[in-house]
Amino acid sequence: MSDKQVVESIQDKYDSLSPYLNEKTRRIWAAIEARSLGWGGVSQVALATGLSRTTIHAGIRLLLDASGEKTSNDDSNRIRSSGAGRKLLEEKDAMLLSDLESLIEPVTLGDPESPLKWTSKSVVKLAAALNIGGHRTSPKSVYNLLESLGYSLQSNRKTRDGSSHPDRDDQFLHISNQVLHFQSQNEPVISVDTKKKELIGDFKNSGTEWCEKEQPIEVKMHDFVDPKLGKAIPYGIYDLTSNQRWVNVGIDHDTAEFAVESIRHWWYSMGKQVYPSSEHIMITADCGGSNSYRSRLWKLKLQELATDTGKTIHVCHFPPGTSKWNKIEHRLFCHITQNWRGRPLTSLQVVINLIRNTTTTQGLEVEARLDPNLYKTGIKVTDQELDTIAIERNSFHGEWNYIIKPKVVS
Repeated sequence: MSDKQVVESIQDKYDSLSPYLNEKTRRIWAAIEARSLGWGGVSQVALATGLSRTTIHAGIRLLLDASGEKTSNDDSNRIRSSGAGRKLLEEKDAMLLSDLESLIEPVTLGDPESPLKWTSKSVVKLAAALNIGGHRTSPKSVYNLLESLGYSLQSNRKTRDGSSHPDRDDQFLHISNQVLHFQSQNEPVISVDTKKKELIGDFKNSGTEWCEKEQPIEVKMHDFVDPKLGKAIPYGIYDLTSNQRWVNVGIDHDTAEFAVESIRHWWYSMGKQVYPSSEHIMITADCGGSNSYRSRLWKLKLQELATDTGKTIHVCHFPPGTSKWNKIEHRLFCHITQNWRGRPLTSLQVVINLIRNTTTTQGLEVEARLDPNLYKTGIKVTDQELDTIAIERNSFHGEWNYIIKPKVVS
């Protein structure tokens, strides 16, 4: 037989006999098989059974001892040699496992008597807490015990959206129907949002990039904003119909005025050319941030935009806690982040160039501009100013879905 056939034959026999063998008889059976095969038999038996070569050689020594003269104090009836190994900790200490589990259970966080309430649960600290409680164990033993109990080291996983609004799915359906309606009329539908603020300077940027071996780009140790270079605030506009992207990079504050100004720049630089005969603009946005549905300034500035462009603006906000469903997150921002990974954003021009050169195999193209304007924070919109807005709220969640019509300028 070939070596492969020999190994398979031994494996079949071992699988059949294994349930009936103890440690000693397993060693002896493996030794007999190895000796019957001659040279190389130990390796073949080890491969077939998964037993170590040390175990098989121990069985061979047992066979050799059995063929010689036995002494009067022979331990032939023992499975293991006398004194071989200590008892398991959990066998000697009946309360060890239960006390360990009580330390790592979630209820421990609310137990004021727990010694680990306000600290991390490393094996070192768990071992120390057990020793204080009267047990005798080491960090390595705690690690082994945790594994035997079915625990493992795990990081947090983002799966919870928070409290879900009862009309969340209905709002999604409403947005989808509105988008399809405006697209069928060849009217612009845009998804808007602000990307994460980025510090300008030689700061660490997440991700990796190819460099010469052991020659990484050196950056500052601490991420404190440089007062001379400042920060970049990319506000994105994604046209769902024409598949075009626009990014307005601000340098001051992410305010409602900045958000609407970004939409204005998109319209006059890109949208007007694509939709020359449009009468409406539909905007899908998150519930929070500079384009929050609660923001009075957001609505007031949209009124100015509607009057300026002569377009009726339709706004639909995603329900709270569902910003990741906003199309711009998956169609624009993720690609920008991927393009500048591992690169320090040393200047605003670098930010603009990296955004403009963001591409994908599906043909993604992005236009970007720098917005040098300064935007005041804390602007209050009075009730009188709010009443001047020509707003019509939808019967279904009017706080999320509303229309702002242009005013006739006399």
